[in-house]
Amino acid sequence: MHNMSSPVWLITGASNGFGLGMCLHVLRAGHRVIGSVRSTTKAATAVEQIEQAGGSVIELDMTESQASIASKIYALGRIDYLINVAGYSILAACEDITDKEATLQMTTNFFGPLYTLQAVLPVMRAQRSGTIVNISSGAAQDPLPACSLYSASKAALEAASESLAKEVAPHNIRVLIVEPGNFRTNFVSALSDASPDPATVAPHYDDPVGVVIRKFLTVHGKQPGDPQKGVERIFEAVTGTGMAGPLAGKISRLVLGSDAYARMQKSCERFGNDLSLQEEVALSTNYA
Repeated sequence: MHNMSSPVWLITGASNGFGLGMCLHVLRAGHRVIGSVRSTTKAATAVEQIEQAGGSVIELDMTESQASIASKIYALGRIDYLINVAGYSILAACEDITDKEATLQMTTNFFGPLYTLQAVLPVMRAQRSGTIVNISSGAAQDPLPACSLYSASKAALEAASESLAKEVAPHNIRVLIVEPGNFRTNFVSALSDASPDPATVAPHYDDPVGVVIRKFLTVHGKQPGDPQKGVERIFEAVTGTGMAGPLAGKISRLVLGSDAYARMQKSCERFGNDLSLQEEVALSTNYA
């Protein structure tokens, strides 16, 4: 039984991976959890695990309308932490992505989380406290071939998060972006359902697009990241406890995994190089 004064967490994408792991870890810490899944029937195993641990589960599809998401979240009452985990990726050449695929990718990975955080903000403002965590990806800062729309959806989420953080800081609300690398979840295996067969990639895009798709589809079960450790670091950075506790309130991005850290370093070096090369040009455009 959890104390009714314990913090309340709303965690989306609770059917598996980071979402489910986060729910169970937070419950073990004695906090209250509301996990969301697209279908409680399809996610029956996860629902049972969460409920047996003392949490509750609601149905929430990231492709629902803004009004629908808002009505479901308003009914929950107090929310201290929102963890936006739900999302997926399509792998394909940018030229080949259909309007339907592009819309679904952006709706699920950007508009769904946006509508969710919009719905919790009035509650957090009234409480004068709250934390919003948006799970992004290294792909937002270092987009790979075949990842154009996925990277775009996560880059949009990151940009919105950084602006939001400045807007809500006066209300004692924090916003944290999490950039995980390759963790041993079912995220990669799900790519095969959302992405084209590598054999169908147009010959002129086989390298590098086909190469990247084939690589992604063969690494399932071999990813270096331990999901449990990733969940622990997120919890620590949010609550100010444990190894990542000292980072609370000091960083805008939490990078998880040796591969993600290397990608972020590479991105920083690339941005720095771009700036150093063009300083004279950039400064030449002001009125004399």
